[in-house]
Amino acid sequence: MGSQEILEKQRRYLWPNHILYYSSPLPLERGEGMYVWDVDGNKYLDFFGGILTTSVGHNNPTVNRHIHEQTSKLLHTSTLYPNEAHVTLAENLAQVTPDGLDTFYFGATGTDADETAAIIAQVYTGKTEIIALRHGYSGKSQMAMTLTGQAAWRMGPVHIGYVRHAMNPYCYRCPLKMTYPECGVACVEDIRDVIQTMTSGRIAAFIAEPIQGVGGFVPLPPDWLQAAVEIVHENGGLVIIDEVQTGFGRTGDHWWGHQHSGITPDIMTMAKGIANGMPLSAVATTTEIAESTVGAGLTISTFGGNPVSCAAAIGTLEEMKDKWGPARTADVGAHFADGLHNLQDKYPLIGDVRGRGLMQGVELVLDRQTKEPAPKQANALLETSRKMGLLIGKGGLYGNTMRIAPPLIATKDDVDEALEKLDHAMAQVQEMSL
Repeated sequence: MGSQEILEKQRRYLWPNHILYYSSPLPLERGEGMYVWDVDGNKYLDFFGGILTTSVGHNNPTVNRHIHEQTSKLLHTSTLYPNEAHVTLAENLAQVTPDGLDTFYFGATGTDADETAAIIAQVYTGKTEIIALRHGYSGKSQMAMTLTGQAAWRMGPVHIGYVRHAMNPYCYRCPLKMTYPECGVACVEDIRDVIQTMTSGRIAAFIAEPIQGVGGFVPLPPDWLQAAVEIVHENGGLVIIDEVQTGFGRTGDHWWGHQHSGITPDIMTMAKGIANGMPLSAVATTTEIAESTVGAGLTISTFGGNPVSCAAAIGTLEEMKDKWGPARTADVGAHFADGLHNLQDKYPLIGDVRGRGLMQGVELVLDRQTKEPAPKQANALLETSRKMGLLIGKGGLYGNTMRIAPPLIATKDDVDEALEKLDHAMAQVQEMSL
């Protein structure tokens, strides 16, 4: 099909609430490594990776080999029947997860994982109330949308009464009008206040992303997360860390984003980059917590542990261990961050550059003093970058943050190419804003 026919069928047969980037949506046809091509043959450098999902590059040979080998044997079983790919992946994951978090429950999506994590915390503690963060994002089920701290991502009348939201440490826009680190992470005390004033006083869990993804790539300061864990444990809750976007070395130096803070969660969720684009998610926890589900009620997962998705994840993890590990990501990510800060020095529209590793956010503002968000300019930068042959993402509560997260195979040359394209795109957007 040509692009026009695809777009016509999109309008005719798919729900209109599908979010499509660009004023003229972009039908993609194929990918190879760091690049994708649309149906008209135009080539793009991919610096968003299917929302941080194509972790080891498009059409990765190792991943594809594992997929092809599995499809020639067995496509599907459900969790009613053990299969080799399922248990092998669990064993391999246990080699990179934090000590103690070595038992897994597989699902199909990040939403699935976050909801499963919340439920197991409630089962284990016997409590129901959960603390989430403002600006956070947990998915699109009713519970996940309630956990989400952004109105725009709550479709319909969504409200589950046992969820409460505390302040997030959005240091660029500090809710307490203070400056980090001199503030002593004062905003973390809001978690305690929320527990004391808006719950029964004994909670089931606290859930947080080490870097808020949809929230605009907002990193949680390490000392903030340490203090949050102490408060949650003091009040009987389990700590759930959502590594759906930050996992598998994405943030550099460590396999998991929370490890920058020196904490170990009670439960950890993962998805997106786990299988290089195949649908798969997992919840990792301790044996003790996992065993609390026995006798608590029946459960199966029709697509959890799907052998083809698990085979893809085995290949993805193999590639990460062999070639694209956290240390390499830290090195390339530092080069990328330096380049983005150089662009910040050059363009007043860039109010903040933040992130870790190959997960970098660029927040656009109309004025650096007032920090007035610039969502129109963010849309313009998205469009202009596409014209330059570069794909990036966008997010944040105010719609003014560019989310830039290439596949982990990105080289410094790829980064330099992306920075050059961003430079030209920013020049045009900055001129339009004058």
